[in-house]
Amino acid sequence: MIVGVPTEVKADEYRVGLRPVGSELLTRQGHRVLIQAGAGVEAGFPDQEYDAAGAQIVPSAQDLWAQADMIVKVKEPQPGEVDLIRPGQVVFTYFHFASDKKLTLGCLDRQCIAVAYETLTDDEGRLPLLTPMSEIAGKLSIQEGADYLENPHGGRGVLLGGVPGVEPGCVLVLGGGVVGTWAARIAAGMGANVIILDIDLDRLRHLDETMPTNVDTVYSDPHAIREYLPQADLVVGAVLIPGAKAPHLISRDDLKRMKPGSVIVDVAIDQGGCVETARMTTHTDPVYTVENVIHYCVGNMPGAVARTATQALTNATLPWVLKLAEHGPDELACMDHNFANAVNTNRGVLTNKPVAQAHDLTFEALPV
Repeated sequence: MIVGVPTEVKADEYRVGLRPVGSELLTRQGHRVLIQAGAGVEAGFPDQEYDAAGAQIVPSAQDLWAQADMIVKVKEPQPGEVDLIRPGQVVFTYFHFASDKKLTLGCLDRQCIAVAYETLTDDEGRLPLLTPMSEIAGKLSIQEGADYLENPHGGRGVLLGGVPGVEPGCVLVLGGGVVGTWAARIAAGMGANVIILDIDLDRLRHLDETMPTNVDTVYSDPHAIREYLPQADLVVGAVLIPGAKAPHLISRDDLKRMKPGSVIVDVAIDQGGCVETARMTTHTDPVYTVENVIHYCVGNMPGAVARTATQALTNATLPWVLKLAEHGPDELACMDHNFANAVNTNRGVLTNKPVAQAHDLTFEALPV
């Protein structure tokens, strides 16, 4: 198989879909690897390392997409990239189709096999290719939120950890999954008072047993959210329904309950956001203010720490890249139902039910 790795073109995206070690392992198995010139430079992997690992450096994205049987990347294809997709081509990346109908229709029209990192499962129903980026995003949510709480950024001027004689800040985390867990751990480690809201009682019990004493767990419902919003200096939106659009848990009217200069970091923005007023931003222009509340809604947060994020992501994705190259998508879907869950479109057919529901489109189960 010919495996192509393009340079990411989404704004402020510095990660790369394959490290040089991936090129070495693929070529050792007899596959051909194409790397677009400069694709790994921002993540600390220069072309020379790929060349030494057996990859072929390709000067342009057009050449790479035209030759590759499988594209391995990080972020969803951008409009110019969708036009380069060929019928039957495998595209293995994050798609987040539920928040982008145009992209969904574009991939259906191009009749590719869209294999989404974020819906590949394991035997316990977890999302192993989403988990490492969720861990990073959870940690970054507190780092960025704390920064924008500072006065020069228009924030309340609150130090999350406080100091002796001054109470610490309050962090409200909506969702107790991977993002929420790591956000809570980092905020608690800084000394903030943390409240985690979730609807899974078993998860709340686990968090209550394992979190530091400055973390409280509360069952999430609309009344609880409205009760705790006025206390929060920083709110982290960490809600995830696999493959589906995120529900709006905070309305525009709810923002009026919050303190002027408080901050919301909506990590769920990739799936549409869990705040009604959320809209995707970039690392270059990351925030805006609504109702005196600062919104940080960067859609590719881990891209800011590209070397760490590339290493973490490819540790998880490389075994699947090797399997895909060896077996192809059809055979692998028949062999492994967890991989089948990752196939969102198959040669013009939408095969992911939550995406179909999000856009009112026709769904057909993948034949396995």
